[in-house]
Formats: sequence, C-alpha cells, structure tokens
Amino acid sequence: MGVPALENAATPVNGSKKLSLKEKMSYGLGDVGNGLMFDMGQLYLLKFYTDILGISAYWAGLVFLISKIFDAFADASVGAFVDSRTNISKRGKFRPFILWGTIPLAIMTVISFLAPDISDTGKIVYAFATYMAFGLAYSFVNIPYGSLSAAMTQDPVDRASLGSFRAIGSQTALLISGVAVIPIVLQFDNQEVGYIVAISVMSILGMVFHYICYRNTTENIIREPKKEKVPLSQLFKSLLSNRPLIVLCLAALFMIAATNLRTAVQLYYLEYNLNNASLMALLTFLSIGLAILGSYFIPVFVKRIGKKNTFMLGLVIGIMADIINFIMPTSVTSFLIIYSIGSFALAFALGLPWVMIADAVDYHEWKSGERTEGVVYSSYSFFRKLAQALAGFIPGIALGLIGYIPNVQQSAETLLGLKGLMFLAPAILNIIGLVVLFFFYNLTDDLYSKIVAELKERTKKQNQNLA
Repeated sequence: MGVPALENAATPVNGSKKLSLKEKMSYGLGDVGNGLMFDMGQLYLLKFYTDILGISAYWAGLVFLISKIFDAFADASVGAFVDSRTNISKRGKFRPFILWGTIPLAIMTVISFLAPDISDTGKIVYAFATYMAFGLAYSFVNIPYGSLSAAMTQDPVDRASLGSFRAIGSQTALLISGVAVIPIVLQFDNQEVGYIVAISVMSILGMVFHYICYRNTTENIIREPKKEKVPLSQLFKSLLSNRPLIVLCLAALFMIAATNLRTAVQLYYLEYNLNNASLMALLTFLSIGLAILGSYFIPVFVKRIGKKNTFMLGLVIGIMADIINFIMPTSVTSFLIIYSIGSFALAFALGLPWVMIADAVDYHEWKSGERTEGVVYSSYSFFRKLAQALAGFIPGIALGLIGYIPNVQQSAETLLGLKGLMFLAPAILNIIGLVVLFFFYNLTDDLYSKIVAELKERTKKQNQNLA
C-alpha cells in the first residue's frame, strides 16, 4: 500500500532540485515588496510625525524605540504560530501568508501616514497604535517570507543565490523608496495628501511584488506536520542547542548596530567634517549601487571559498576600509573611494546571514528532529529588531557626549568624535561580530553537506515506513 494522500499536501519533496532563474528572481522581488512598505516607516515616518502629524521629536523617537521592541517579540510569536500550524494547504506552509498578509500590511502602511485632527495626546496614541499594528502586520509577511528560502532548496549554491537576490531586492526597494516618494509628495500643495498618494502607490507596488513572489516560488522541502503540538517553551528551549543560530544572532546584533549607527551619523559627518551635505544623494546612490553589485558576487565567492569565509572576507574588508578612513586626513575623494570599497565588501556580510539562517533550520532539524523554519527565522529577526531599537538611541546619546551643538561650527574635538562615530565605532562593532563568527560558528560546508545527506536518509526511511 502506498503513502496515503494528504489533504494538506504536506509531502516531502526533493530539496536538491535546482532552482530556476525565474524562481530566484521572484523570491528576490518578494523583498522589493517588503521594502516598498517597510522602508516607508524607516525613511519618512519620523519626519511625517514631526512635520505633518505634529508630535514632538521626543515622542516620535519613543514611538520608534518601543515599537521596534514590540516588533521583536511579535516576530517570535508569529514564527511560533507559523510553525505550530498543522493544517497546511496545498499552497504550502509559508506562501499563503505572503499572498494574504500583503493586504493588511499595505492598509496599515497607508494608515500609518494619516494625520487625524485630534488632540496632541490622541496623536501620540494614534502613532503608537498604528506603527505597532503595522509592525505586527509586517511580521505576518516577513517571517514566512524569510522562512521560505529554507523550504525552497537545500543546495548551497542555490541558497546563496536566494540570499543574493534577496539582498538585491532589499537595496532596489530602498533605491525606489529614496528616489520616488518625495517627488510625488511635492506634486501636491497639501503635503498630507501627497504622503497619502505616495505611500499608497508604494504599497500597491509592494502588493504586486509580493504576488509575483507567491506565484513563482515553490516549497520543495515539506515535512508532514505532527499531530501533537510542541509547546512553545520547548521550541525556544531547543533553540539554545542550535549553535549556528545563536552565533548568527549575536553577529547580527553587532553588525546591524554598526550599520544603523553609520546611517544615523553620516549626514552630520558630510555637513560638518566634509562641509558638503549635498554629498548625501551621491553617497546613497553609491552605497546602494555597490551593495547591489556586491550581492551579485555572493554565489561566486560562496562556491569558491564557502559561506563562512565569504562572510568574514566582507567584514574584514569593511573593517579595514573604516579604519583607513578614520586614520587618513579628511578628504572627499579618499573618503568616497575607500567608502565605496567597504560598501561593496559589506554586501557579502549583510547578504549572507539570510542564507546561513536557512542552513540553521536544517541544523536544528538534524539536532532536534523538529523542522521549525518560522521559530528559527523569527529568533534571528528578534535580534535584528533589538539591534535596530538600541541603535536608535545610541546616536543621540553619543552626539551629546562628543559635545555636538546644532547649526554651529563644531570644535575640533567634536569633529573627531563625529569621525569616530562614522568609522571607528562601526569598525569596533564589526570586529566583535567577526570574532564571534570566527571562533564560534561551527556549521562548516562539509558538516552541512553531511546534515543534508542524513536528513534525506531520514526522510527516505520515514517514507518506507509509511509505505
């Protein structure tokens, strides 16, 4: 007697099937969809809160800090919910969330940019409620989306390609968001209306890209869901034995903090150290363009020297670029050249964690017998959100410590402090991430090949037992 047909279609499929270029591109376009909504909050919501909604910068900053912490816990809860589901449809375990979740996400993106005519207290409450609701809606799309790559393939090169296309998609969304939104807003005499139109356009485009991702991807690694539910506490407890995951989470904590710190202070550095704030547009195009270019090379380097070595290579070059920029005399030309080299290399370090988290899913299944893509991915996302929340307050505190005073000529000590925040502090944070990765990440390419082979053998035996 053969294996009985399952209504939920949770049938093991070949995880070694080579992915087509269409599948890889479609997966990357999913992160364009994510970015066209997520980047609205990152790039424009603070200014919208202070200039259009009319709340103070203090309260606006507090909205971001508390909402990011809330998002971190929301990610963990959504990941556990996704993995605890037993009624898996024929559409798969993760793809339906991308298909249906994009609608409330788009709605909440637009609602976050409304400015109701209510009391000052009411506006603050509105900002907290809408941005936290947006974060929850985003978790219901982003956690399944991130988990999807682990369900598409176990082939190391294809996984590297998925990470590469995701990184390209993320940077493409950032480029579109940075270039298109404000020109649309400025087409309207009433900026409140302009924001609604611009954010609506971005959200609709985001829904389109999410649908393309849903339509053209396939979940090839599917395990039959267990009848009994594993307690949430047991799921998270078992994660503590997942050494690759813990190491990646810690490395990400320092890397994301480094990136956010640099982003927060770069305009100050351009204005006061280089006396050329107009360089911001060029710097944005350079950093995004080189990050996209660097992402294309991820699969090439992974194939030649492996994932961990490629990751560390990117960090080492990025760290060296920051240290050289800090030591050298301040110069626009040397800054741009060295910054460009660092941005290209750091694309490896920022793109590869998405690949290696998928490997950590397989490692977790190999160690515990449980395939929990959602919980593993959401744990990584939790640390990313925590880093974003903490990095939101660090620049403000640091600017006070170095004696920064707005709109005046800064002292030599303050200029040195700005240079340190721009280069030295990110370098130190990335060095810590590099040390953690070098000494503690134990999932080598050889071990991963062994894990994949053993998981396939387990699946084969399970199918034989069912037959």
